[in-house]
Amino acid sequence: MSDAIPGPDGRLRCPWGLSTEDYVAYHDTEWGRPVHGDDALYERLCLEAFQSGLSWITILRRREGFRRAFAGFRIAAVAEFTDADKERLLGDAGIIRNRLKIEATVANAQALAGWSPGELDDLIWSYAPDPATRPGPRTLAEVPAVTDESTALSKALKKRGLRFIGPTTAYALMQACGLVDDHLADCVARGGA
Repeated sequence: MSDAIPGPDGRLRCPWGLSTEDYVAYHDTEWGRPVHGDDALYERLCLEAFQSGLSWITILRRREGFRRAFAGFRIAAVAEFTDADKERLLGDAGIIRNRLKIEATVANAQALAGWSPGELDDLIWSYAPDPATRPGPRTLAEVPAVTDESTALSKALKKRGLRFIGPTTAYALMQACGLVDDHLADCVARGGA
């Protein structure tokens, strides 16, 4: 038995990936595909933190607003943000205006600015589990919210000074950035197809 359902083209997909047109494109071309690069991973880390407590579609539809507000998520640029920038962000209707999440985004950039190039990428990807140990899930109930790897990644990032990255957020990051492939076994997008 599989939870995968046919999309508009008749091919099977994860059910969540068919709920809106925005999700179809995100599901088919982005979610679960490998993401590398410190700035790219910083962006995903920030967006997953902003998503905490909200639906992903809320973040997905505001992603361009987030990119404008946070200097394209360039770590070096966001690390230079001042208290005035934080206040500006609190008034920006193009993003989620949550003071704690905004402050964490800036603080995380400031922490990461002191890391060597590629260090964030290397750290995050060091927690990718062996794909051979993870068969494709047949149902949504088989997709975890937290794993041992996401718990360890969360602890490692926190130990290095990053904030707003618990085990569930770390796992969502791992899913979105291709460290794990949680597309259903029958999904057309499984394996980056």
